[in-house]
Amino acid sequence: MQKLIEGHRHFLAEVFPARREQFHLLSESQAPEFLFITCADSRVVPDLILGTEPGDLFITRNAGNVVPVEAPEGDGVTATIEYAVEVLKVRHAILCGHSDCGALKAAVDHVALESLPKAKQWLRHVEEAFDHVQPLNPADGEGAELAALIRGNVVAQLASLKAQPAVAREMAAGQLTVHGWYYDILTGRIEEYDEAMGRFVELRK
Repeated sequence: MQKLIEGHRHFLAEVFPARREQFHLLSESQAPEFLFITCADSRVVPDLILGTEPGDLFITRNAGNVVPVEAPEGDGVTATIEYAVEVLKVRHAILCGHSDCGALKAAVDHVALESLPKAKQWLRHVEEAFDHVQPLNPADGEGAELAALIRGNVVAQLASLKAQPAVAREMAAGQLTVHGWYYDILTGRIEEYDEAMGRFVELRK
């Protein structure tokens, strides 16, 4: 806890005073352009990776960067997506998976989930990843098979994202673009899914 307390003291003493006006504006409203859906993994830090500032990204995180198929009772992820699209009017929705994802490891090794009933139930949402496994990439080394499955999960969750009613409406109206990304922790690089080509490519400039 001391690390967090010291970090907050530094923020109050050094960061906040220099950006007081920015935070004052943000206290009154937000207008992010991007919805960022990613994994809860502590190694994925969107603002650090993308160089974004407070107010730039509207973020929702969960194990496996899942977008559940819509259910009548709803859920936190799809409710967040609906709010971002309908109320905040984000222009881009980004679904970002990452290398060495524990959720996809667990999906392969079901035994690891036996003592985690809630996680086991949640990770049923990644089962479609097995239908979208991507070609092996030699650059992934020994983790190539897992990486191919993780990329497959991005493709599967991207389809679920596009099926959300609010997302489908805004896409049809030309007001929203969706993106599927894969972030490699080891290299720091991001790949994006090119639907026309049916494969992942280096993030375009």
